[in-house]
Amino acid sequence: MDIGDAFSFELRVRYQETDGQGVVHHGNYLTYFEKARIELLRHNGISYRDIEASGLMLVVAAAHLEYYKPALFDDLLKVSVTVQRIKGAVIEHTYVITRGETEIVRGFTRIGCLSKEGRVKRVPTWLGGRGDWPEPQPSLKD
Repeated sequence: MDIGDAFSFELRVRYQETDGQGVVHHGNYLTYFEKARIELLRHNGISYRDIEASGLMLVVAAAHLEYYKPALFDDLLKVSVTVQRIKGAVIEHTYVITRGETEIVRGFTRIGCLSKEGRVKRVPTWLGGRGDWPEPQPSLKD
């Protein structure tokens, strides 16, 4: 994963993601951010399932969102994620979600890298960090 390079994909708002006014419920944007991180990993040849199988966990330590316009049922959204910084046991991402040229939301997450036992671990080299962690072995389920 290269720092500063944006990765984007499209998703369509499902009815179940909206509230009584037909607007995307604010909590769903965090789900969209998570999907962006997983798709970014997949784009870089890394399966999140295999990361966990190797004994490593990536957990959200902080999240921030700023809303500009509502997204509605059946809107086609473009979700962009950028790795802003990798340092020690932390990966920081920024996000922009748009509908056409309209900016819907911006956000930020700080991800912590932990062992399954909950011990802080440096981000491994194969995730762009400097830590030493065995590369995950591809699962048979992929």
